[in-house]
Amino acid sequence: MIAVKNINDQIKICSEDLVLVENKIFLTLAKGSANIDMHLGNFFIEDNIENYSDFKIIDTKVENNEIVLDFINNEEDKAKIKIYEEDEFIKIKFISLAEDYNRIQIRFKADKDEAVFGLGEQFSYFNLRGKSYPVFTMEQGVGRNKENEITKLADEYMRGGGDYYTTFYPQPTFVSSNKYFIHCDTYAYCNFNFENDDYHEITFWEVPNEIVIGNSNSLINTVKKLSSYLGKQDLLPNWALKGLSLGIQGGSDYLLKCSQKAKEFDLDLNSIWIQDWEGVNVTSFGKRLRWDWKWDEKIYPNLNNIIKDLGSNNIKIMGYINPYVVDDGELCKIAIENDYLAKDVNGDNYFVDFGEFNCGIIDFTINDAYNWYKEVIKENLINFGLSGWMADFGEYLPTDCYLKNGDALVEHNRWPGLWAKLNWQACKESQRDDLVFFMRAGNAMSQKYCKLIWAGDQNVDYSEDDGLPSVITSALSLSMCAMGLHHSDIGGYTTLFSLKRTQELLIRWAEMAVFTPFMRTHEGNRPEINHQLMEDENSIKAFAYLVKVHNQLFDYLDYLNQINHEEGIPIQRPLFFHYENESFYDIKDQYLLGDEILVAPQIRENSFKRKVVLPNDNWIHIFNRKEYEGGVYEIETPYLTPAVFYKKGGNFDTLFETISCIKKPIIFS
Repeated sequence: MIAVKNINDQIKICSEDLVLVENKIFLTLAKGSANIDMHLGNFFIEDNIENYSDFKIIDTKVENNEIVLDFINNEEDKAKIKIYEEDEFIKIKFISLAEDYNRIQIRFKADKDEAVFGLGEQFSYFNLRGKSYPVFTMEQGVGRNKENEITKLADEYMRGGGDYYTTFYPQPTFVSSNKYFIHCDTYAYCNFNFENDDYHEITFWEVPNEIVIGNSNSLINTVKKLSSYLGKQDLLPNWALKGLSLGIQGGSDYLLKCSQKAKEFDLDLNSIWIQDWEGVNVTSFGKRLRWDWKWDEKIYPNLNNIIKDLGSNNIKIMGYINPYVVDDGELCKIAIENDYLAKDVNGDNYFVDFGEFNCGIIDFTINDAYNWYKEVIKENLINFGLSGWMADFGEYLPTDCYLKNGDALVEHNRWPGLWAKLNWQACKESQRDDLVFFMRAGNAMSQKYCKLIWAGDQNVDYSEDDGLPSVITSALSLSMCAMGLHHSDIGGYTTLFSLKRTQELLIRWAEMAVFTPFMRTHEGNRPEINHQLMEDENSIKAFAYLVKVHNQLFDYLDYLNQINHEEGIPIQRPLFFHYENESFYDIKDQYLLGDEILVAPQIRENSFKRKVVLPNDNWIHIFNRKEYEGGVYEIETPYLTPAVFYKKGGNFDTLFETISCIKKPIIFS
């Protein structure tokens, strides 16, 4: 039962042993005006606040099993909030607020040693305590650390350096180490401030529909409860759990050359992902794509028949699409003729600069436009024969555009979810549960509608904030939001300034990707200067071996896939899911794959050892069969031998034992 007490102007709200509020100030209102500037998907936001006004509680009453709280400030402005329990959740709703206020700030109780996790996909920090996080979808930024030289260069030349909080996939949800979650049902801009020892402060730019709170007896059960509220993910089809999705560009001849070379080296491919199937557009940033979403017969002649031929050998073809149409393309003409595009302030079609080419924004708030674009996917991608695609972008919606049925400032954060839902419906209406689409942008709708997340555009390096290590942090942060299927571009994507992918990075990234649900490579934005898998025989041999290891895990991954779908427990998990220990709260460079494998990838350049924390259990190194007890160890990590362990006495011991028997190639001196 919820209890509310007001003693000496200090409000206390609790439910059994969970104390939610214990502050003198719970509610503050303010008047704000925002200035938002967008440049290539990077958003620069300033909020000018005129006055903050603290409200104190003046009355508490119970009405229809709901606790109604009346507030007033010094100017005698009033506000009313209700708190109630529904379906095992505690819910907070704003009934009325004083006029002339458009910023809402509330404070929940915090403990000094409490850890907090979540807020969607965070790349720099796993434990978010001590920082403030805006929830606004945007480019993740290059480098994402203002002290990093790459970030400084990206800021100087592109206005795109990013920061610790910039992300494609923010979500107004956090989970506390005190075993509760708070989810805010809003798509407007909001900010979560975890800097104070005594309270967590959330600021909203609109009245949220509701604030939902759930708690349980463990952190893993708290996340399960969150999943029951947000919705469960579809099963990833079995074909995606085995083999490699090989990312290539360059046309039909190169596609066939790669498939033949993979066969020669016994590299098991589940698919070939050709992002330029619809054509190319070369800019100063690198190789981009022709955003008209139809087969380019000049670059990929006979692709329709190649799809069938490779399909007979169980190699599928995947493609690419996003929710924008290039201004000189056929789809844009159709959209203009039917008035399907978002508008500018003058009522003209709004075109966004995506970096030396302009595109129109399909207005998904128009039912006919939404359904038309869904048919584009069904006809041009699914019926053409693609088995999946990257459903890219979603985070670019300009806040100054005009939509038919919505405010762009609010719809901006909703957009990735609408884009996910559109793709999901295209698959369902085609009655194709075997299709896979993956996205980088997301929100609270993604758990229900997104088949698979990928971590976005990491740098081709080992940087903590935007390189190989950051994809482990991102998977763990999403796991706390109940998003259970995650992967990344093997080898990274962004090649700018001094960055260039090495063979070492490609191999080390692949060593980690083995222990994720889906393995997929990417050539990057500048393929010609990056080390490429299919251009180096030693790399192919290394991948052939690593994919065999991945395939050997199929039964285990399939089991975890089912658990994620049925129970909402992510495949990649923090250590404290199964070993409750506060010393694990800040561990972001290793993870559990299910509850029987611990993965500690090598994430340092030119390094052949790494520190590994093993929880209290009996562990066996999956590659060399050496046994360990719980503790902290320095583990050797030669190439193709990452620090990965399975728990002795588990249900899959027999399966894991076979991995050490897979013949390892000798390719590195």
